[in-house]
Amino acid sequence: MDSLAILAVLPRLRRYARALAGSREAADDLVQDTLERAWSRLSQWQPGSDLRAWLFSIMHNVRIDQMRRQAPPEASLEEDAIDLPVRATQSDRIEVSDLEAALAALPDEQRAVVLLVALEDMRYADVAATLDIPIGTVMSRLARGRERLRQILDHDHHAHPVQLKIVR
Repeated sequence: MDSLAILAVLPRLRRYARALAGSREAADDLVQDTLERAWSRLSQWQPGSDLRAWLFSIMHNVRIDQMRRQAPPEASLEEDAIDLPVRATQSDRIEVSDLEAALAALPDEQRAVVLLVALEDMRYADVAATLDIPIGTVMSRLARGRERLRQILDHDHHAHPVQLKIVR
């Protein structure tokens, strides 16, 4: 395995880990654990195959192992605990926050597929190989995940209508 190839995949691994784990610290730990596991199982990688898909598959399995071991997350009320990227406008930040909350509300299986297809731009076959599920299951989870996101985002939009004051 070429170390330059791993370095090329690293930003995508970090982005996907951040989406899965929620915080930068947890994402960094997830990436590190993924790379450690990949290194220890280097003999299982087939040269010529898609390195990115192999590493994402390992990350998926590491994340499942982490979730099995950890207690339910505690909500932090600290203002500094929310670590969102700075957006150009307040409405953009609200939309990103709404999308992040909607993604968090999806079941893990649907969230993983939605993130791999939409965020990582992976083909269905690669997602199926990464998650070790049939391609039909990928398509089904993606469709259900997208529909659930629409429902959540549409409900939130209607639940909190914007009240504008007319100023003359």
